[in-house]
Amino acid sequence: MTDRGTERESGRLYGVGLGPGDPDLMTVRAAALIGKADVVAYHSARHGRSIARSIAARYLHDGQLEEPLVYPVTTETTDHPGGYRGALDEFYEEAAARLAAHLDAGRDVVVLAEGDPMFYGSYMHMHKRLAHRYPTEVVPGVTSVSAAAARLGRPLVEAEEVLTILPGTLPEEELTARLAATDSAAILKLGRTFPTVRRALERSGRLADAQFVERATMAGERMAPLAEVDPESVPYFSVAILPSRIGLPTDEAPSSKEGEVVVVGLGPAGPLWLTPEARGELAAADELVGYTTYLDRVPVRPGQLRHGSDNKVEAERAEFALELARRGRRVAVVSSGDPGVFAMATAVLEAACADPYREVPVRIVPGMTAAHAAASRAGAPLGHDYAVVSLSDRLKPWSAVATRLRAAASADLVLALYNPGSQSRTTQVGLARDLLLEHRAPDTPVVMARDVGGPTERVRTVRLADLDPAEVDMRTILLIGSSQTRAVRRGDGTEVVWTPRRYPED
Repeated sequence: MTDRGTERESGRLYGVGLGPGDPDLMTVRAAALIGKADVVAYHSARHGRSIARSIAARYLHDGQLEEPLVYPVTTETTDHPGGYRGALDEFYEEAAARLAAHLDAGRDVVVLAEGDPMFYGSYMHMHKRLAHRYPTEVVPGVTSVSAAAARLGRPLVEAEEVLTILPGTLPEEELTARLAATDSAAILKLGRTFPTVRRALERSGRLADAQFVERATMAGERMAPLAEVDPESVPYFSVAILPSRIGLPTDEAPSSKEGEVVVVGLGPAGPLWLTPEARGELAAADELVGYTTYLDRVPVRPGQLRHGSDNKVEAERAEFALELARRGRRVAVVSSGDPGVFAMATAVLEAACADPYREVPVRIVPGMTAAHAAASRAGAPLGHDYAVVSLSDRLKPWSAVATRLRAAASADLVLALYNPGSQSRTTQVGLARDLLLEHRAPDTPVVMARDVGGPTERVRTVRLADLDPAEVDMRTILLIGSSQTRAVRRGDGTEVVWTPRRYPED
């Protein structure tokens, strides 16, 4: 306690976490501070009842001052001139002023907080207004998330799994995206948001996994599969839990009613290029199939089988994945970039449109394309009409490639050239350069982008006439400008390449 000498020092502010509801789950430190406090403050609705006070009641005693901090609103409906946020801000300022008066008088003030004070707690609004002015201590508490997982008796996260904490007040699209992308999740602030949360869980394919916990460790505790919960019965003090996917017993492990193949675009490189939808599909798959180099970019998950193969067996890989799905497996076929751009989606669909795979469900999950990733590094070279051409002549004759290059060049389209060269294909880049020079000026900007997003990324701009085939390999993509494309050096010394959206009239 603060020394109460003739020259009074200010009191100390304590934000005390009470845990999830059962007073026996309060920390020893929290109980001691509540029992010694001069002032005990707690938030409540306008009816005056405070859950926080009821949890701490056994540690209160006569002689302590109590400061009920009564919210002026409990929903977003208010006639305050500043709206709901304005009403709350005014309330927090007034509440902080009341506590400051006690602190200035040398009284120690404990602010009670359900769960943990810094975890979606009301205390933090007092902390931000007072902690820089008075000695302050925050006492952590068991969160509702930890309590819910404990009461369910299910691991929340394991190994390298990621836990995402979400407020149910987020927009449905945002909830859906984040649920699809994570391993485990806890969704708080249910009540009136429950229908939105349930739809987001269903849209993200996670509804079958979700568990509902109401008033964990308190009187009236209820647990149930979330899909079975009546939305009209859901209180604010409840939480939705997506537990760990690792090590579920076979009879509990969620599984699709029938097998399916999902062709997933990984983007050009690394997790930053992976969409939430793609991340979720990879996590949900029973088995992964793909070119070994691309498969190695997907984190290893316990219980998930992986089938890597060479890059030259796309048809065999597709049939293998479809056969697994016929046996009831949920299969993710991984593909670099976007699976529909010179990649695995075509191979899978070609096989899926023939017997015996016509009935196997197939879905395509898009990814960031190499062309778009490379363009973003250079500026905006694809800002107007453009064409995408593969220079590989393994699946089509070079004469077809040359015809398409001439057509695109004569139409003055920007060109994105995939598969420009390899150890066994060394002539295509030079042939394409010479052909394009028949239609384009020698100083036409060419973006050479190699390993975009990867550890050896290199992006630079050269003149079309200076394009050196020896500097191009299979990990390089070329963006050839049109007659309107500009390469401009800006004030900071960086060069940007962009194609105007306007095109001159004839």
